[in-house]
Amino acid sequence: MSTLPPSLRLGRERLRQYWRDSGCPAFLAWWGGELRALLPARWRALWGGGEAWHVLQRDQAHWVLRPVGQAQPLASWPADDEAAAQQAAWEAALRPVAREDRRLALLLPPAQLLRRTVSVPQAARSHLLQVMAFEMDRQTPFTVDQVHYAVREVGPAAGGQVRAELLATPRRLLDPLLAQLAAAGLAVDAVDMAAGDGRLGANLLPPARRPRHAHPRRQLNHWLAAAAVALLVLVLGQYLHNRREALARMQAQVAAMRDDAQQVAALRQQLQDNTGAAGFLVQRKQHATPMLAVLADLTRRLPDSAWLERLSIDASGQVGMQGQSRQAVQLLDALKDSPLLTDASFQGSIQPDASTGRERFYLVAQLRQATGAEAGAPAASGSAP
Repeated sequence: MSTLPPSLRLGRERLRQYWRDSGCPAFLAWWGGELRALLPARWRALWGGGEAWHVLQRDQAHWVLRPVGQAQPLASWPADDEAAAQQAAWEAALRPVAREDRRLALLLPPAQLLRRTVSVPQAARSHLLQVMAFEMDRQTPFTVDQVHYAVREVGPAAGGQVRAELLATPRRLLDPLLAQLAAAGLAVDAVDMAAGDGRLGANLLPPARRPRHAHPRRQLNHWLAAAAVALLVLVLGQYLHNRREALARMQAQVAAMRDDAQQVAALRQQLQDNTGAAGFLVQRKQHATPMLAVLADLTRRLPDSAWLERLSIDASGQVGMQGQSRQAVQLLDALKDSPLLTDASFQGSIQPDASTGRERFYLVAQLRQATGAEAGAPAASGSAP
């Protein structure tokens, strides 16, 4: 007996109903059959084929056993044989089938069954047995204690209702057959009605009288399911580990590339700075007047009676000349036409030197801003010696 509270039992029945209504059971059955068909015969025999249903019918004074869906019987034995003989005939017919897979359905002739089709509300879909128990005396001439019954859903009805079929047989007809089979050692899993070579799909056997079968492979299936889950977790963990390793390698590569990029940027900046400095020096050299050219020009223009004691040129291009000459005033005329110097003038007064008899002077001038060609020609001529 279930110990679940009514609310949980109701939810479980609803889930079962949803599962039966979906196409998943049929798809899984077809898929499993296709997979089993791909296995070798020895493997199929080793792993078994699941539940193997057989039907048992009373044909006058004999019991006839055959597989579901097949008209050819597997075995037949007198109904009044001893229990050992009937058990031996049953075992001989089902020897190829594993004991845990054997399922037996007792088929009743249609004349022994009462069938009624009724419409019930959608809300009562998961409680058809309870609903039909209350409706038994209205739908049949029997009470619920006088019959064995089953209910199967046959399809939707108008107005959001469900069509269900009630199958009932009197206990006085079914109980002797069940007692006879139990005495022969044959356990019946279902009581149904014949439908062609198969069965209708109902089960009139009360749940309390349905045998419970051991499933030796169930524990193996549980271990296999646990192993599958463990392998799945292992695969997912390995996948995550591989992704982390790949991410770590990519991050290391990015960091190395970032360092290389920073070094390249630093070298590029240094190259630009050096190029700028070199360009500045070249431009400064091209636009500056060479010192040799200034010395050569002064040498040509100053008279032999004058000499320089000091010559200075600052960064602004101002030239300072300190020296002595017999006639210092004539120095301005000598420097007037100089292509390198301009704005020549004396700074301070001209003073005579008693020891040399010459005039001491301090003359300043400004260098001209020459182009590269103008500055290069004197430099070439000045650097030849």
